[in-house]
Amino acid sequence: MAANPIAELPELLAVASEILDDASGRFVEGLGAPSAVTKGRNDFATELDLELERTVSEGLALRTGIEVHGEEFGGPQLTSGTAWVLDPIDGTFNYSSGHPLSGMLLALVRDGEPVLGLTWLPILGQRYAAMRGGPVLLNGTPLAPLPPAKLADSMIGFGAFNVDSDGRIPGRFRFDLLGPLSRLSSRVRMHGSTGIDLAFTAAGVLGGAIVFGHHPWDNAAGVALVRAAGGVVTDLAGEPWTITSGSVLAAAPGVHEELLEMICTVADPSTAEEG
Repeated sequence: MAANPIAELPELLAVASEILDDASGRFVEGLGAPSAVTKGRNDFATELDLELERTVSEGLALRTGIEVHGEEFGGPQLTSGTAWVLDPIDGTFNYSSGHPLSGMLLALVRDGEPVLGLTWLPILGQRYAAMRGGPVLLNGTPLAPLPPAKLADSMIGFGAFNVDSDGRIPGRFRFDLLGPLSRLSSRVRMHGSTGIDLAFTAAGVLGGAIVFGHHPWDNAAGVALVRAAGGVVTDLAGEPWTITSGSVLAAAPGVHEELLEMICTVADPSTAEEG
């Protein structure tokens, strides 16, 4: 492969797609895998998380020569240079419970910006992929760009919620958003998977998604998809999203503006992020 892999995004996308396809059967077989590694309160990894990250990372490094930063084993820093960012099982709690809403997330990041995004949902039989500039492909078929829309007509994906949680974005702040969001939007949906919320936003199934997490392996692939679809992506304070952002607000044109206005009327989201 050439020394400058960014010049070959179509080839890299094809290789990454093949590697995720090869891993999909194992992903489906492992549905319902129990917790194996505890990472914090209500957070864990299954043995399959570890297995898939090793397998996919080894394939990517071997075939592309680009290092991988994975959720379970880490990797190179992401604010400069080029690296793959991998979440082998997004929606781990769903997956371990036998819930079908889970998937594999992979992005290629250059100097902190995702230039490729892949969200594989093997149990649903859906494969979302995009290069910077679009279009978004669903099972290889290009999707139409996102048209302008209104919040009142849109379903909105809402991130992890526990009213008593503290930390970076406290549960109380999230709770305070739910009431206005339920009044202004068509429906609120909690899928338990950031990757699904962002992929569905890129596909126009959801009008937008509110993501409270900051981990790049959760967010980078979906951000790439939404941007490629012509959507708007910022953090909850309305600042352009980067790999170091503490949250994600992704939506179709028009919906994003209404969501941001709603969030800012509830509270200053920048003060909710404590770390």
